[in-house]
Amino acid sequence: MDIFLDTFFNWQIVQEAWPILWQGLQATLLLSALVVPIGVAGGIILAVLATVHSPWVKWPLRVWVDTFRALPPLVLLVFIFAGLPFIGIDVGAWGAVAIGFFLNTGAYYGEILRAGIESVPRGQLEAARSTGLTRGQTMAYVVLPQAVRNVLPDLISNTLEVVKLTSIASVVALPELLFQARQAQSVTYNATPIMAAAVAYFVLLWPVVRLLSRLENRQLAGRQ
Repeated sequence: MDIFLDTFFNWQIVQEAWPILWQGLQATLLLSALVVPIGVAGGIILAVLATVHSPWVKWPLRVWVDTFRALPPLVLLVFIFAGLPFIGIDVGAWGAVAIGFFLNTGAYYGEILRAGIESVPRGQLEAARSTGLTRGQTMAYVVLPQAVRNVLPDLISNTLEVVKLTSIASVVALPELLFQARQAQSVTYNATPIMAAAVAYFVLLWPVVRLLSRLENRQLAGRQ
């Protein structure tokens, strides 16, 4: 038992590694603040485009969404960071993360929001248009607010996954939390920094998990 505690829960190593773990946690928070809004913005664009019935929009959009949902985000990030410079496009580490998450998570957010838009009764759209609102105003003021409310648990659940997915930014040398924990582990030859990073993720995300559970229970109660 002593060996287990010393290997995974060594408080002295936590104290020694905390400065770089704190730097990693700050980077993770900054990454989350960047990629979540970018993904949501991409999702809104795709969801709104999905309401266009023209086959010239519908089929290219379907190919786009399916492609970036199917591609592993890690592969996509490496390609953007290391592959594009070969054709003269160097966006840097932060640019690669922004573009990669826009493409990948935007596709997932887009599908969730599309389902939300489709859940809004058609009569709401027609009623809004009859008052003189343009299509864009109807979408912004009438349809999207209801769509977001209808799929809010799914949006929050996807956001949780996006925050955890920021750990792949380490492949382009961005010092997020898990990257810094692995660095500390390689120096201390101890798994405690990894466990400390896991605890930090738990503290960061547990309130959101509880919020998600409450929303899901409320939504379930409303259906009964």
